[in-house]
Amino acid sequence: MQQRPYSAYNPFFLVPYMLWILLGGILFLAYDKQTLFAAVNTHYSDIGNVIMYYATWIGEGTVITIVLFLLLLIVPAFRNWWFFVTALLCASLPALVSQWVKHLHNLPRPLNYFNKAAWIHISPDWPVLMKNSFPSGHTTGAFSLMCFLSMMLPSRYRAWGIVFFFIALLVAYSRLYLAAHFFEDVYVGSIIGGSVTLVIYAIMKNYQHYFFKNKIADNKAIL
Repeated sequence: MQQRPYSAYNPFFLVPYMLWILLGGILFLAYDKQTLFAAVNTHYSDIGNVIMYYATWIGEGTVITIVLFLLLLIVPAFRNWWFFVTALLCASLPALVSQWVKHLHNLPRPLNYFNKAAWIHISPDWPVLMKNSFPSGHTTGAFSLMCFLSMMLPSRYRAWGIVFFFIALLVAYSRLYLAAHFFEDVYVGSIIGGSVTLVIYAIMKNYQHYFFKNKIADNKAIL
């Protein structure tokens, strides 16, 4: 009997993701808020300013929606209700959790926390953000999107999962670089984005028979 269309996890994303959670926890416990923030924000370049400004867009809700919608239109294998529902849940629920925690704590952003200290690297082109720092919504969105896309990769392309992981990590890095978040903001954002997406995927994976029952029945008949 053939497998259901989407039935496997991607170790090429999950292994580095678990290592990141471990390493990030160690960094969080070993260093203070300013040290971790300054380690990224105060090391900059002109090309870095441009790359980080555009890289951070990957975590925006509008970009995530466009990417998933284009996949739905372009890839025939994704033109089904299972992909639509799973993509919708993975795009919305982690974001809702992140926003709920963000407004629950209402913590100051780096520019507010350090009272716009002269040592902070900023650019006139970057948005000036002062509140609702914890956790990072962009990081949540990036890890959610990249985790979901990694699960959707066909087996022959599964190794691209590690590229998707580093794209998500780049978004997290960009939030410190752009003076928008602290390390703990992006760390917890990555946990929310990846873990909530994995839970949704696991649940939807177990209910695929409701979406593909006709296809599975046809496979049984052929066998």
